[in-house]
Amino acid sequence: MGKMKKLFRYENIGILFVFPAFLYMLIFVGYPIIRNIILSFQDVNAGNLVKGTKNFILFDNYMELFSDNVFRSSLSNTLRYTVLCLVFQFIIGFALALFFNRKFTLAKPIRGILLVPWMIPVTVTALMFKLLFATDIGVINYLLRSLHLIDTNVEWLTTPGTAMFALICANVWIGIPFNMILISTGLTTIPGELYESASIDGANKVQTFFRITLPLLKPTVESVLVLGFIYTFKVYDLVYVMTSGGPVNSTHMLSTYSYKLSFEMFKYSKGSAVANVLLLILLVVGMSYIKITTEGEEK
Repeated sequence: MGKMKKLFRYENIGILFVFPAFLYMLIFVGYPIIRNIILSFQDVNAGNLVKGTKNFILFDNYMELFSDNVFRSSLSNTLRYTVLCLVFQFIIGFALALFFNRKFTLAKPIRGILLVPWMIPVTVTALMFKLLFATDIGVINYLLRSLHLIDTNVEWLTTPGTAMFALICANVWIGIPFNMILISTGLTTIPGELYESASIDGANKVQTFFRITLPLLKPTVESVLVLGFIYTFKVYDLVYVMTSGGPVNSTHMLSTYSYKLSFEMFKYSKGSAVANVLLLILLVVGMSYIKITTEGEEK
């Protein structure tokens, strides 16, 4: 009874509030991750799953992966796709944040409308862009033909290079509002007195941007880029709906290739190994971000 009273003391009340969330994360996040790691060290496929034989083969699945051409191309596709999406959506989002940071009529309503792409479910956006880039009935081909820029329809989603371009366009469309709203929030934290002092000292807009705005936005920019990297790197639904990894595996990401191995080819252990590579990369990025921000706060 005395131990229970100590547990419910005022200074421990925070632990009690956190415990249900911790229990939820442990069951629905922690257990699947641990189970997936164990599965990647076993030999489990459609043939031996029913028999219940799960032989441990240690790192054989990972060794096989790095000799797999589709895995290597999936890793390369994921990195290229992530970097290109981050560059375009960050630059456009930053420009829009600076533009809407000015006070003018309808600035807030228009900024609210621009958030709509981020609020729409990803599968809906993927279907919308799939129709936009469709070969025969697509709006993109119709506009290009109307402007006499092309003579025949471009097969956007069935050609390797253009299929990746379509995926990047769709993800940039989704990511621009996310970048814009976070950077806009960061801009509101910069005191206006700094710009007034810089103006009195004779600094022009370019100088104030590079000497005041960018340095003070550094924590916000770091957060936007890291979160954007994580959200983009683990993309699945957008790619699966638009291209399903095709044509000829040219748009497979780590997530879609893991799904294909596990639920289409029934190589469960190999699919788990791909998912763990994805987890490891994101874990390294997340830990690096925590280390950088912690050192910055200490300084």
